[in-house]
Amino acid sequence: MPHLDVRRAGRLCRLRLAAGLVALAAVLGAPAFAAAQQCRVVEFHFTPADDLQIVLWIEDAAGNYVDTVFITQRTGTYGLGNRPGMMEFNSAWLWPYGRRETTFPVWAHRHGYTFPKVVFQNLDETNLSHPLAQSSRDAFYCRPLKPGESAWDTQTCASIVYTDKGRFSDTETSLYPPRTDHSYVEGTDDDDVRQFAALNPFDAVSRATPVGGMLHKIVYALPDEMVDGDYVAWIEVSKEFDQNEFYDFPSPTGIPWSEYGLAYRGQPSVVYRVPFSIGPGAPEVASTADYAGYGDPDGIDGRLRAPDGTITEGVDGSGASRLLLTVDGGDAFRFRVTTRPTDDALDPGAPDQFEAVAVAPTRVTAQFIAPGNDGDVGTVAGYEIRYRAGVPVTPDDFDDPDMIDVAPIPPEEAGSLQEVTFDNLVPNTNYYFAIRAFDECLNYGPIAVLHVRTPRREAGEVDACFVATAAYGSPLEAHVADLRAMRDVALRTHVAGELAVAAYYTFGPAFAAAIRPSDTLRALAREALAPVVAAARAITATARRPLLGRRASRSRR
Repeated sequence: MPHLDVRRAGRLCRLRLAAGLVALAAVLGAPAFAAAQQCRVVEFHFTPADDLQIVLWIEDAAGNYVDTVFITQRTGTYGLGNRPGMMEFNSAWLWPYGRRETTFPVWAHRHGYTFPKVVFQNLDETNLSHPLAQSSRDAFYCRPLKPGESAWDTQTCASIVYTDKGRFSDTETSLYPPRTDHSYVEGTDDDDVRQFAALNPFDAVSRATPVGGMLHKIVYALPDEMVDGDYVAWIEVSKEFDQNEFYDFPSPTGIPWSEYGLAYRGQPSVVYRVPFSIGPGAPEVASTADYAGYGDPDGIDGRLRAPDGTITEGVDGSGASRLLLTVDGGDAFRFRVTTRPTDDALDPGAPDQFEAVAVAPTRVTAQFIAPGNDGDVGTVAGYEIRYRAGVPVTPDDFDDPDMIDVAPIPPEEAGSLQEVTFDNLVPNTNYYFAIRAFDECLNYGPIAVLHVRTPRREAGEVDACFVATAAYGSPLEAHVADLRAMRDVALRTHVAGELAVAAYYTFGPAFAAAIRPSDTLRALAREALAPVVAAARAITATARRPLLGRRASRSRR
């Protein structure tokens, strides 16, 4: 941990002075800076395993939906449940396509909202490849990957990617919201994209997936209209690639690009529930160590299925143990609810000395001095940490849907030096990182902003897709497929062609690395490749005719 510098020592002096003033005010019987604000707070505690999708909501004692408290950003902001492509598509890290309608079927059928279903612009729901003219740059998802590619194991986006954001179906609906982070690109995106953000009521409670293996706390300040009484807290959890002997769905067959990704469908969502009460004399803590049931494996209905032995138990991170058993204060639980009134006199302070300590092409590590819960005193309830590329962040747009959330870090006492890491960045790009603290009444402190430009990618550090993929944005794009076919069908059938391929693989990576970060250079590269693509189609067709003829002759014999 970095040493304590002069500025931090000065900050600690101010903290001690503030604490002394609070203590003096208490001794004199005077209010400490401001009259206390009372709020009713519910805290939800759980320890997730890795790579989960989670939604937490409240119902009243009669089973009526009240409110969604928390939803992981992949579903609540980035449209995991309602995006182009059939549900059966394979999956991988930051996979961009396929409606995951089995993510939260119980919640989806209870919240009462309906949305238009999002489909590909050309309505080809079984194809991973889509026209570049209908694909805009994607700031979140990566391109589909094949197992064995270097980016598969390192979990990094191999290159800048362009995806079809889709349009609304003319006839079908969904129980999941569309993605809200994307800004409409005129001439490429369908006009329906303009409406995506306005339709999503859950973006405000969408947050990054909590870090696996760490006790996570969600603070919910009860609205005034939520009367005292009995309620039930529900948490539904899903996980890709969680197969067992009862649930192991195969990859789709008979579709293009089926070699990309892996079969992801396994055990269905599991649900935990905890009844709790609010009001004078109500128990403060309630918890459960058992799951209540599971959702529909096909996502068709919202019925909660009772435990029946088909869900894996006793294996951390799988099935009924996706929320890990936690022992805290003598209580063993997977999901715990704590209710209590609380007082809060001041808003939290601002994180101080927010600065980068390590900068790489795809990762930035920063540090800051923790603020206090009341100005410069105490420990805050938590942080909201977000970032975006290209556009500065201000207090007015901190909640904009294009801001990317970072997994929360546990808050420490005011004056502590804390560290946060931002991953999956793009080289040679301006980023604006922002952080603010909140207290138990969900009062927010001022934001602190850090601007960093990531360095260029190291020489030779490019993915294997080279020039065509850098120009068109994906190895699945139709033009790239034409060029690949020319390579395999025509060039690699004679010595001169093999030499040409070898030269491309020698000099292509450096050129690809140069054009990839620039939209202008990529457009020029596409223009230059256009006659090559046309020639590739003609050459490939000519090369294949004799082969087809030979196959026909064999079949006649």
